[in-house]
Amino acid sequence: MTQGRENPYDPYDPERPQSGDPQGTPPPPPYGQPQQPPYGQQPPYPGYPMAPMGVPGAPYGVHPGTGIPYSDKQKLVAGLLQILVPFGVGRFYIGDTGVGIAQLVVSIITCGVGCLWPVIDGILMLVQDSKDANGLMLR
Repeated sequence: MTQGRENPYDPYDPERPQSGDPQGTPPPPPYGQPQQPPYGQQPPYPGYPMAPMGVPGAPYGVHPGTGIPYSDKQKLVAGLLQILVPFGVGRFYIGDTGVGIAQLVVSIITCGVGCLWPVIDGILMLVQDSKDANGLMLR
């Protein structure tokens, strides 16, 4: 009463199309033609050329999520300068002199109470994706 084969996945069925492996998947394309990489395998894998390393005009690389080039300034240095020398020195380091001068003036006028602003700013620099004065991501 059934139509067709009883078990279409039977490897010993003579009517089943044969290929290179027992699961019935199609054979790989001939050598030289690109093919999908196996799941989870990283380049270089056979059949694919290597991608060029780096991006022209971005000597320190690019941010993997946004593609924005990295700055020549470091996030760790800027954050630690803000925390350890709380007079806006980290802002001067990344080239943001306007905020650096404001933090310096507030710290001097308030007799040191305003030093809390640069400390919090330094923590935020370390935690978030901060940018320098040119709009480039800190590396």
